[in-house]
Amino acid sequence: MKDDTRALAWYTRGLVAVGVVTLLIGAHALAATPPTIGIKEFKYAPSILTIPVGTTVTWVNHDEEPHTITSGTGAFSSAGLVNDDTFVRTLRNPAPTSTSARFIPI
Repeated sequence: MKDDTRALAWYTRGLVAVGVVTLLIGAHALAATPPTIGIKEFKYAPSILTIPVGTTVTWVNHDEEPHTITSGTGAFSSAGLVNDDTFVRTLRNPAPTSTSARFIPI
């Protein structure tokens, strides 16, 4: 009976340890996923994004029309993005940053 109790205790501790490791890995994976802003039908999704300084953001153009991503302060601008092209930028300015997507007629 004593051996059964010990085995159950070790089994329980093992399950708890596996659960904790799984949670930590899952939380790290969620934290490591960089924010993505999509452009579809000439609109951003999400339209507002709050992130900490130093976060890398990816914009993806889902429109058939080419667009550029341009900082409201002129700090950065992308080349023309065609369908499914991406633009990646690490935002290091603690001030609010606005961007615009500009349509490029071809």
